[in-house]
Amino acid sequence: MPLNQLSLSLQFGPLEGAAAHRAALPRHKVMRWIRHALATDAEITVRIVGEQEGRQLNRDYRHKDYATNVLTFDYTAEPVVTADLVLCAPVIEREAREQHKTLQAHYAHMLVHGTLHAQGWDHETSTADAEAMEAYETDILRELGFDDPYAA
Repeated sequence: MPLNQLSLSLQFGPLEGAAAHRAALPRHKVMRWIRHALATDAEITVRIVGEQEGRQLNRDYRHKDYATNVLTFDYTAEPVVTADLVLCAPVIEREAREQHKTLQAHYAHMLVHGTLHAQGWDHETSTADAEAMEAYETDILRELGFDDPYAA
């Protein structure tokens, strides 16, 4: 089955240790990871941010005063998905270390996760929805050559 079309803007905000994050996120891989999670064509901006910007966005838009791993701002779902995915580099790095994953594997997971959110998937609505989303993420990541992101 052919992959969907993706128009991608990949941005890096000011952050410490940017070189490691840029190295983990080559554009062609980011394109591949997102395209595998798409059910339709999309225009997506991915922005990698530091702790301060991540916290500010989470506080302003979700009323939660901490930086989270990924924020999805979904604007349209049809006929083309349009969304912004904001990933907080220090949070991603910390979680990767805690979960004994490579930085790249955790970025791939969070990009797939955010892309699914942009298409209406939600893990906070019910246990069944969370299990379905996790199973789908796991399938997509296995197709991409990554281990189950939820395996302990």
